[in-house]
Amino acid sequence: MCQDCGCSANTSTKVLEVQKKVLERNEKEAGHNRETLNRYKILGLNLMSSPGSGKTSLLEKTIELLNGKLSIGVIEGDLETDRDAERIRNRGIPVHQITTGQTCHLDAKMIHNAMHHLPLKEIDMLFVENVGNLVCPAAYEIGTHTNVVLLSVNEGDDKPAKYPLVFRTAELMVITKTDQMPYTDFNVQGAINDARRINPELKVLMLSAKTGEGMGEWIDFLKKRLQECRS
Repeated sequence: MCQDCGCSANTSTKVLEVQKKVLERNEKEAGHNRETLNRYKILGLNLMSSPGSGKTSLLEKTIELLNGKLSIGVIEGDLETDRDAERIRNRGIPVHQITTGQTCHLDAKMIHNAMHHLPLKEIDMLFVENVGNLVCPAAYEIGTHTNVVLLSVNEGDDKPAKYPLVFRTAELMVITKTDQMPYTDFNVQGAINDARRINPELKVLMLSAKTGEGMGEWIDFLKKRLQECRS
């Protein structure tokens, strides 16, 4: 894994000092990113989750439901390939792929560079699909206005207890793939209770991008946050 996010086993004083400096530089760059989003009146959202939780499917359904009413831009982060970016591009949405190689998260500098490749004057909301990982992305501010963590019913209800930081830094937890609930033993209330013990202010939505269930609440959340951002 990467050497600067704290996931390395090396915890020497020198390494910790390097990590501190990296995070301080990142915070400064994140501030610049947020200033840019504010200048263009764009709502920025950082989507974080395990691989396969449905981030790209949620974006595809969001694009379908907004249907030109609000314009979207997307930054895709993956270790390899641009397959998710291609899915978004096929929907006619401006998207920029960041291929990180061995780095397990996106950082503010990557987002800064990616934003130069998007038509910011034409975008209402910028979604950042972070690298699939419940650990490292939570430690890195990227300059968006809100963090959203996705938790699919397939991956188990114990994730908030096991990976608290990503839920602590999120404004909203979206429980995804609810159409598969009958085939799992996912404890909805247990997951919500664990998450809110970590973050009492955490909002929760449940939805299925496949069936459309709960998508109206998701769209309402986006519109409300956009209005708040612009006010």
